[in-house]
Amino acid sequence: KSNKESGYGRYDVMIIPKDQSKLGIIMEFKKIDDFMKDTTSEAAIKALKQIEEKKYETDLLARGIPAEKIQKYGFAFEGQKVLIG
Repeated sequence: KSNKESGYGRYDVMIIPKDQSKLGIIMEFKKIDDFMKDTTSEAAIKALKQIEEKKYETDLLARGIPAEKIQKYGFAFEGQKVLIG
């Protein structure tokens, strides 16, 4: 699913397993433009913070996916350069 509400906002991408014993994955993407002062590292950290602060895992937890089976990834893009946190 993409751009659905969960917790206090809208995540970018969520992979919801049909089997509750499998991993659920939350992905948040940040694009760095020329006018921004963030590095890819800082942007990836901000993406991960956003996942935590907005509690995007709420939907997965409500579906019975245990917290230890939820993986969270922050992606930062700067042109063709990508950093995953």
